[in-house]
Amino acid sequence: MLRVLSESFGHIGYEVVIPGSGDFNSELERLAPDCDVGLVIAPDHLLFGFTRILEELTRNIGCSSLVTAVCADKVRTGAILERHGIPVPESVDSGPRVVKPIRGCGSRGVRITEEPPGDEEFAQRCIEGEHLSASLVGSMNVGEACLYYSGKPPLALALNRQEIEVKNGAFHYLGGETPVDHPRGDEILAIARKAVTVLGCQGYAGVDMVVGDQIYVVDVNPRITTSIIGIAAVMEEEIAGILVEASQGRGPEAVHLHGRVRFTKDGRVTRL
Repeated sequence: MLRVLSESFGHIGYEVVIPGSGDFNSELERLAPDCDVGLVIAPDHLLFGFTRILEELTRNIGCSSLVTAVCADKVRTGAILERHGIPVPESVDSGPRVVKPIRGCGSRGVRITEEPPGDEEFAQRCIEGEHLSASLVGSMNVGEACLYYSGKPPLALALNRQEIEVKNGAFHYLGGETPVDHPRGDEILAIARKAVTVLGCQGYAGVDMVVGDQIYVVDVNPRITTSIIGIAAVMEEEIAGILVEASQGRGPEAVHLHGRVRFTKDGRVTRL
């Protein structure tokens, strides 16, 4: 992800600086004041603290610290989505169910079990269906509204298929395929757009869904996700340019994708 983004920013004329091996907070405080824009790549549970530092020192082109804090709590996120009519798997307390950390990413700790959830975990009904994700970029919707707010709806980059392996009950994310032409694609993207709008996501966000008897949102990632590796390989536009323009309330109405690729969680891309 870092390589893809660094190359894209270089292509549009930016010099990219990356924190060194020291304390990450200190590195942000050292580098951010001299930067025009900044973007944090980190697991969900770490995003809030790093993003809060960044947005105080330069223009953050990702989701705000408040949004990252909300989305890091999967129980709170699900409750917000449900209140706005977006289907999420319901909580269950008996039988086989999916148990997952309240805060986590990358399928780590997610499993099918009949055991009760542990500390900092919760349980949901198992949903049978296709594992898909939608990658979107939200326009400026918080902060500096007088300068940049435009009311533009979230831009859909691509619909992606997720490769999930379940081994001995444990979920493992292996990568995916993009773009996906799905018969319910318009409906899926409409739900994804509503989810990121309800949560106030700005910049890149990924919405994980299971498409079965209906379309369920199982996670909202307020950050760059692995899918960007595949999307950048087929997208005509530069993702860096889209992120910068979206942070100013601008950006394209649509993107142009050429071909289809499979990508791994380790960054390998294969054309299909």
